[in-house]
Amino acid sequence: MTRRSVFQTLLLSSATALLGVTAFAAENDIPRTADGKPDLSGTYDIATLTPLQRPEEFGEALYMTPEQAQKITKTRADRVAAEDNPSDPNRGAPPAGGDGTGGAGGNVGGYNSFWIDAGDSVALDNGKFRTSIISYPANGRQPDQTPEAQLGQRIVADQLRTNDGTAYWLDWDRPGPFDDPERLLASDRCVASFRGAVPSTPSVYNNLQRIVQTDDKVMILNEMVHDARVIRMNSEHLSSELRFWLGDSIGWWEGDTLVVDTTNFKGYWGFTSTTPTLHVVERFTRIGKDSLHYEFTVNDPEMWTDTWKGDFIWPATSRAEERVYEYACHEGNYAVGNMLRGARLLESETFTQGGGQ
Repeated sequence: MTRRSVFQTLLLSSATALLGVTAFAAENDIPRTADGKPDLSGTYDIATLTPLQRPEEFGEALYMTPEQAQKITKTRADRVAAEDNPSDPNRGAPPAGGDGTGGAGGNVGGYNSFWIDAGDSVALDNGKFRTSIISYPANGRQPDQTPEAQLGQRIVADQLRTNDGTAYWLDWDRPGPFDDPERLLASDRCVASFRGAVPSTPSVYNNLQRIVQTDDKVMILNEMVHDARVIRMNSEHLSSELRFWLGDSIGWWEGDTLVVDTTNFKGYWGFTSTTPTLHVVERFTRIGKDSLHYEFTVNDPEMWTDTWKGDFIWPATSRAEERVYEYACHEGNYAVGNMLRGARLLESETFTQGGGQ
């Protein structure tokens, strides 16, 4: 496979690092399919208090001390316990009324920590606590964005601007954030997750990953926005003219590691923005019957000034309550229509008051 040969050199160091992981997996009698391949099928809970990007306080340290990990875990537990207290004013609905600025009385409400399922522990790596999922660059953070990407991110910033109750965009020399449905973020439109599906990284909730494996395909169901990736084994990429929200994924086995190569992304702006040049390589390695090691390399020259890599353990879960239910984002989703309708009302008020151009 032509693309495989290109990336064998790029990922040689990663493959070497995983030799120890593969050997460990072999010693632990990993589950296998009838043809002897590792069986990755199952449901995994990837929630973790370890962030994707490393907090700057840790510098280039890939690991933290047990005391630091315990502090993070306790802070999370204390916050959840406090917000589950009926006497806590943050637990109920926000005050009625308000001036629409998002301040006291203006917040329409949202999830507090009790409803967030971001995990309850720091990710472990060979018995040590990780400071970040990203392992390269050395600072554990995504590289700088290209100048073009920085301009593109203005679309995201426009959408996240605080609503001050005015049609502030009428004075802009560029399209407004609510000019049409496709100006809205992909996550608002329920076409892409606000946390990445390729590569798969933890979110604030809905962190289950369901893998179904057959001889010629592997399906990964991402609980967030019920994104279903179908990976064609031992295949070639589709024509570059065909573009997809989750890209086009092909896979092959390198020993006991499943390698997945994804290209042909449909570029879009959002919390996890992509461009058509995005290329992701993932490696899935069983390390026993209860978990797998997940590693990824991201290369997007239109978005980032360098590649970036990460890895963490996916623990398997067999609890009945951890089934992956449909994330019916579009059902009853009146937000898109209401946002556009509200924008038209603000524009009408501006012109009525003589403030329009």
